[in-house]
Amino acid sequence: IKRKDGFLKLIIFNVLFYILGILFVIYGLIIKFVASGTRFYLIWFLIALLSFCFQIFINKNIYKKMPKSLKNTLIVFLSFFLILFIVVEMFIFSGFKQTEIDNLDYIIILGAQVKEDGPSVVLRYRLDKAIEYLNNNPETKCIVSGGQGSNEPFPEALGMKNYLLKKGILEQRIIVEDQSKNTEENILFSVRLIRNDIDNKTTFGIVTNNFHIFRAKQIAKNIFGKEMYGIVADSTLLYLPNNMLREFLALIKFWIFK
Repeated sequence: IKRKDGFLKLIIFNVLFYILGILFVIYGLIIKFVASGTRFYLIWFLIALLSFCFQIFINKNIYKKMPKSLKNTLIVFLSFFLILFIVVEMFIFSGFKQTEIDNLDYIIILGAQVKEDGPSVVLRYRLDKAIEYLNNNPETKCIVSGGQGSNEPFPEALGMKNYLLKKGILEQRIIVEDQSKNTEENILFSVRLIRNDIDNKTTFGIVTNNFHIFRAKQIAKNIFGKEMYGIVADSTLLYLPNNMLREFLALIKFWIFK
């Protein structure tokens, strides 16, 4: 009976991880066909490969044959990684809800990919949230920030400005920063652009997606030693796992090298 139970558990285990591996591959393909402009989708193929390798690792009884010291090291490493992942993701989730401050002097809209037909889905969320804020706070000006990537037809800031103009935002309320290549440069170059018009009382908001806001605020505080208020745009649920995993790695990198 014990042998049958063990065999049944092994079958269930193999089926589960086989399905997970296939799902990771499918999800990676979905992210690839979104054409987000990066190769981060490859990480889902890597995770799928690790899933299949884990099956072999268990099926071949490799774990049981390992020295005890190596087993303990592996357990400690995996436990540390799991705890780290959970803690960092909790920090990221904490940014999903922000107290929205009215009448900020400036809001910085962080760039994302633009295509021939306009802003990507991620960027549209940011722009639509900025439009909502600008309509509710008519004295606030906005800085559209983003340079031109190798896979983009024009600078992100130009596409963002055109989108805002079409939605009725007056041109004199829009400041264009079109040289930045990442979040840090988005914020740094945007503030430098208006440095002659600001003082210690000038207030700023950062407009970006919910999964991105925590890191963006961390970067802003690291640069200026001053809080910037978060204005949270929504995101697409289907792409959220990819975005959350990417933010996890980006946040770890930021904490190490800041």
